[in-house]
Amino acid sequence: MDGDILAKELLVKKDIMNLDYEEMEEFIHSMGEKTFRAKQLYEWIHKKLVCSFDEMTNISKEFRASLDKKCTIESVRIIQIQKSKDGTRKYLMQLLDGNTVESVLMKYKHGNSVCISTQVGCRMGCKFCASTVGGLIRNLEPSEMLGQIYQIQHTTGERVSNVILMGIGEPLDNYENVVKFIKMLSDERGLNISQRNITLSTCGLAEKLTELVDKHLGITIAISLHAPDDVLRKEIMPVAKKYSIQDIIKACRYYIEQTGRRITFEYSLIEGVNDMPEHARKLAILLSSLNCHVNLIPLNPVNGRMGHRSSRANVERFKLMLEKKGINVTIRREMGSDIDAACGQLRNKNKGGKST
Repeated sequence: MDGDILAKELLVKKDIMNLDYEEMEEFIHSMGEKTFRAKQLYEWIHKKLVCSFDEMTNISKEFRASLDKKCTIESVRIIQIQKSKDGTRKYLMQLLDGNTVESVLMKYKHGNSVCISTQVGCRMGCKFCASTVGGLIRNLEPSEMLGQIYQIQHTTGERVSNVILMGIGEPLDNYENVVKFIKMLSDERGLNISQRNITLSTCGLAEKLTELVDKHLGITIAISLHAPDDVLRKEIMPVAKKYSIQDIIKACRYYIEQTGRRITFEYSLIEGVNDMPEHARKLAILLSSLNCHVNLIPLNPVNGRMGHRSSRANVERFKLMLEKKGINVTIRREMGSDIDAACGQLRNKNKGGKST
């Protein structure tokens, strides 16, 4: 069957991977099946990560045929793999409607981490980031976020232990779908990844961050700050015109008070823009009373986007100045930059391509 025809056919089917456990029970009931079928289906899809109904061996052929007629469990598929010299892998994923996103697998001694996308494109407009080129096309469904992880784990044959929502898109701009995704990813009836091993990176949608805290999830929060004051932040990040740094700090304090956990601030160092001693001093004052950690990121180059990375000397000087003021700080280990898989380099690309 022609690929475009197949895609259109799949689009009209129900995306069964998008159903949480309670929704799966309701769906099974609507089909006139017994409730225990929901547990079977959910485990096949979210724990055993099957790609077709035919693989569900403890379900009758008749029921499988009925499911196959009405539903799909193929939310994404890998159409290209690039491998970095450091072992990092970048995956170009195609969605059923033909749009594409990128995901990254990073291997550490403590386990495999996957950085996923939450939107096709991004409307935040950060001037140093590739993901925002072309703006926002649409939000990803929970199944499309889960699918990125499932496809990588299925392809590598290795368990994913950590998930980072730091790819294409602003997670809190896709709030409802992201919350559902987190709950499904950590469901013990599924892949059962601990919420403590899930990190959500946001540029600071303050009211959504506060709303997320009230969900009482156990995830880690990282704030993309990149400037110590509003004037500079507005030049780098258009979102700062709506949310001031004090708005963000207030939401961060609420997170710390409610969870007892420290918060991470990401700070990309751009040569001559935000990497000077006065910026380090301002940042130290801003964060002095917070239980936090600063992750310094030497800017990863993106053609046509703002600036150049800070020199190693400036990065080290910035780090030392923060440490002298009692701020916990590290320099992010660079991974995958040779395949444009590092922080700020992911983008949605044209469909097509072959694995390499």
